[in-house]
Amino acid sequence: MITIAIANQKGGVGKTTTAINVATAMAAVGWRTLLVDLDPQGNASTGLGVGSAERDYTSYDLLLGESDLAQCSVATKIPNLTLVPGTVDLSGAEIELVSGDHRTQRLRNALADAPHDICFIDCPPSLGLLTLNALGAANSLLVPLQCEFFALEGLSQLLQTVEQVKGRFNPQLVIVGIVLTMYDRRNRLTEQVAEDVRETLGELVFEEVIPRNVRLSEAPSHGLPALLYDHQCAGSRAYMNLARELIGRIGAKETA
Repeated sequence: MITIAIANQKGGVGKTTTAINVATAMAAVGWRTLLVDLDPQGNASTGLGVGSAERDYTSYDLLLGESDLAQCSVATKIPNLTLVPGTVDLSGAEIELVSGDHRTQRLRNALADAPHDICFIDCPPSLGLLTLNALGAANSLLVPLQCEFFALEGLSQLLQTVEQVKGRFNPQLVIVGIVLTMYDRRNRLTEQVAEDVRETLGELVFEEVIPRNVRLSEAPSHGLPALLYDHQCAGSRAYMNLARELIGRIGAKETA
């Protein structure tokens, strides 16, 4: 299974929106897809229409070893897409994991026998133990980066963390790409930030950019990915293109 952590310690950069819609796009083209909601806010779960009443077993239980992956998995409205939901209980997991054994490897061990082609992990906006577990479990990292000046400041810290994770407990971790989000072609600052990021990071940056789009913002309130809420909107088209570009980077799905 290919495992991709979607992380940025800065909040509000479109991380969860990216997780939901890229996972949906991958499922739509036949990949058996798992999305792990590792954010205490549980927004990825809400955005896929999985309410609190359906979250009997969650990523908290998975991390603490109280339930296995099969128990924690919930079917979504999208064929081929399974969710491990998140709840506010994850806030306490950070503290409970501190004194535990293999505290950064819990998620990797829990996902070891997952029967999926690809897994996306939606990380919280921090570099704490939850995100470290995601980076420990992942083959690669996808970084959503908002096209604003302050978004650039935290990127170097995240890249440093990736190097530390590689050196200490996951040497296979690589950055699969950086996706520019909330892109507004009418804004000169957006263009400048995009140019600076591409100049600095080169081919790491995906060609596709995710535009500011009201339909992307509306979709979660209906419990749907934008690709189902309005598959023809600019945001949905961008995420489908991003998924195609991602497949080009990770390789085509192996067939039995």
